[in-house]
Amino acid sequence: MRADRLLSILLLLQTHTRLTGRELAERLEVSERTIHRDMESLSSAGVPVMAERGAGGGWSLSESYSTNLTGLNFTEIQSLFIAAPIHLMADLGLRQASEAALIKLLAALPGERSRHDAAFMRQRIHIDGAGWQQEPELLEWLPVVQEALWQEGKLHMTYQRNDGTSAEREVDPLGLVAKGRIWYLVANVDNQTRTYRISRIQKAQISDQSVQRPPDFDLAAFWRESSAQFKANLPRYCATFRVDPAIVSDMRYAGHIEHVSSADADGWLTVEVRFDVELEARAYALGFGGQLEVLSPVELRDTVLRLAQDVIKRHT
Repeated sequence: MRADRLLSILLLLQTHTRLTGRELAERLEVSERTIHRDMESLSSAGVPVMAERGAGGGWSLSESYSTNLTGLNFTEIQSLFIAAPIHLMADLGLRQASEAALIKLLAALPGERSRHDAAFMRQRIHIDGAGWQQEPELLEWLPVVQEALWQEGKLHMTYQRNDGTSAEREVDPLGLVAKGRIWYLVANVDNQTRTYRISRIQKAQISDQSVQRPPDFDLAAFWRESSAQFKANLPRYCATFRVDPAIVSDMRYAGHIEHVSSADADGWLTVEVRFDVELEARAYALGFGGQLEVLSPVELRDTVLRLAQDVIKRHT
């Protein structure tokens, strides 16, 4: 385990030129004290690791030093050969390149056992990031956005707002994110980081101006924070129902169940469900008929009762 970590330190320093002890500790999930001990071990073994103090400092390797030690252990081989979502690679125009790279990597693995492990994993696990209900979106301008990212050039685009109107934007592209089959551009505009849906881009052109990319920007961290904020700001309408336990499994497909209580004397359960709006809760309550009773809010109970009475009148 320690040998793997020492090799990882060498490859990280060779790739990133300079990393602080804290950055190495976070990447390798150990303490900074452990990193310092590892650096002493590498130095004792003749590896020219150097520490530079102060702002902008960190650990680095001598410029003349490099290593080709890229041996992979069993789990690392497995992780590389889990099949990536093919449709995402196709969207990026990288499907054939991805397949070719995996074939070359497979051929380069040392020993028949390593190649067997890789092929075994690829035929056992496949990841499909698309939901059942998602339709492929129009991605006409995705190649232009990609090119802007590779060239680190500003992007001038015509973008469709939520209300259907169009707006002109000049942005600094920072990254692309795929959520299921939906692609988003993360970009800076007016000193703010915003997210744009690729399918809403109506026109795009790369500018001659260079992107001003924040030096500490982390695409994955931004997306996690942005997603959490988006979920927290979603509309919430909560309702409490008394239900026949036979329908609980079906209820999970129609709303987000927050809590289920223990059964009452009649064997029925009290279930708290979250919706986006009241209209969803009405349809939900009526859809289960006599197997569900609205407990709260009172206005929802009254509305469901009135609607049920209207249904009876209509059918008698």
